[in-house]
Amino acid sequence: MTTSAQRLAFEAIGTHWEIDIYDEQSPAELAELERRITKRIATFDQHYSRFRNDSLIMQASREPGRYKLPADATPLFELYRRLYTATHGKVTPLVGNLLVDAGYDPEYSLRPAHQLKPVPAWDDVMHYADGILTVKQPVIIDLGAAGKGYLIDLVAGILRAGGVTSYLIDAGGDLLHRGDQPARIGLEHPQDPTQAVGVVMLGNESICASAGNRRAWAGLHHIMDPHQAKPTTDVLATWVIAQSALLADGLATALFFTPAGELRKQFDFEYFLIRPDLSSEQSSGLQAEIFA
Repeated sequence: MTTSAQRLAFEAIGTHWEIDIYDEQSPAELAELERRITKRIATFDQHYSRFRNDSLIMQASREPGRYKLPADATPLFELYRRLYTATHGKVTPLVGNLLVDAGYDPEYSLRPAHQLKPVPAWDDVMHYADGILTVKQPVIIDLGAAGKGYLIDLVAGILRAGGVTSYLIDAGGDLLHRGDQPARIGLEHPQDPTQAVGVVMLGNESICASAGNRRAWAGLHHIMDPHQAKPTTDVLATWVIAQSALLADGLATALFFTPAGELRKQFDFEYFLIRPDLSSEQSSGLQAEIFA
């Protein structure tokens, strides 16, 4: 990438955003883009955040019934359903109650309950079709496995609508690139954020990562096995490259539960992962330089 980018930088949904724009924008155009982007993020948060009591998702957690969701909910819930099936229920939006009981609650208390309960099956408590979410019993829906990736895609749509064709969106380390010049992206070491385990060249794709060390407390972390009500232990960190950030984000979590070979039968992506013993695995098509 060239170094002449104009950058938008701000905090939103609990993470730092940097958007490098390589198409020349006037100050007024840049300000308008930032206004539209931050407004769109705020709207998304109002609908889907389990960390705010007034969100639409949290309203559904308090009272069973039928809820009309925005049109943008369909791609998100459809991907969750595909991942739920592909991982045999391990990637599920119904993990919210488990995370709250584990201490990953709106107050970030990080104080686990005495007993953590497994997550119910999707069809037992929830149904989504044609924009209608039907909740059969109070349950906290958590869209953290793919929600940020989807929001990145929505932000990219605002850039495109504003005539921007070359850009790099970085939302807390999850990235989406569009343009003629690929971006060189470092892969952060999951045990030492000052080091990289490798470098990939990102060209008109998204890369999203997931690691248990990012949110860890009291012997727990946020990537929980919903069937056993405890953190996953087989994988330390994952990176996924896909055409959309929604897909890359969701698959970065799915790789903690399901072998890549099984997921690649249904989804088109490249990946790199590290296990707790620091052994690694990567797809044959991954364009990356991995350090020893």
